[in-house]
Amino acid sequence: MKVTLFATCLVDMFQSNVGKATVELLEHLGCEVNFPESQVCCGQPAYNSGYVEESKEAMKRMITTFEDAEYVVSPSGSCAFMFHEYQHVFKDDPVWGPKSKALSNKTYELTQFIVDILKVEDVGAQFNGKVTYHTSCHMTRLLGVRNAPMKLLSHVRGLEYTELPNKENCCGFGGTFSVKMTPISEQMVDEKVQHIEETKSDYLICADAGCLMNIGGRIDRNGKPIKVLHIAEVLNSRS
Repeated sequence: MKVTLFATCLVDMFQSNVGKATVELLEHLGCEVNFPESQVCCGQPAYNSGYVEESKEAMKRMITTFEDAEYVVSPSGSCAFMFHEYQHVFKDDPVWGPKSKALSNKTYELTQFIVDILKVEDVGAQFNGKVTYHTSCHMTRLLGVRNAPMKLLSHVRGLEYTELPNKENCCGFGGTFSVKMTPISEQMVDEKVQHIEETKSDYLICADAGCLMNIGGRIDRNGKPIKVLHIAEVLNSRS
């Protein structure tokens, strides 16, 4: 099966280890992975800030970039959802409307792709440690991916899982929300870190790079010993 990787900006610029783990995991599962270098930002930051027209050029660039892909897979539920949003942006456009809908129909978040398309729940991973999992807002509430991550984590050997209290609560990132509403965002992420500490976990796992960056930054700033990992890194672990 041929998979085209939509890496996302945060993975490209800050979390290359997540991109590496994603590729290795997909290849381990028998996929042929390619990475189109013409991909850019999906336009979500500008779009969510109300700059719809200004974000359309980036959207068109991405639609063209992934037009020939068989499957598009991303290690970010938030960015994967943005590809699904394109069809609403271009719904009245006779050219870009059909193209954006075609892109939506073949775009998947990583765990969603593994469970729903590859039909795999046990990837053969082993990870020794106490972990908890943060459910990101875009991935669960908008993209609708809720069960796939937990199905995959439940088969990881050596992993000791504790459910995160108030796991459905936002971490306070929200893209530009954390910049525009910093005091509120700060209180939200502090509450999230508090709940993570309550689980007595050594690791926080998430499937969205933005949430990991936000929570991980707060954990580091507060000097907490908890490590943050993307779910791809855990699923790609063999020892």
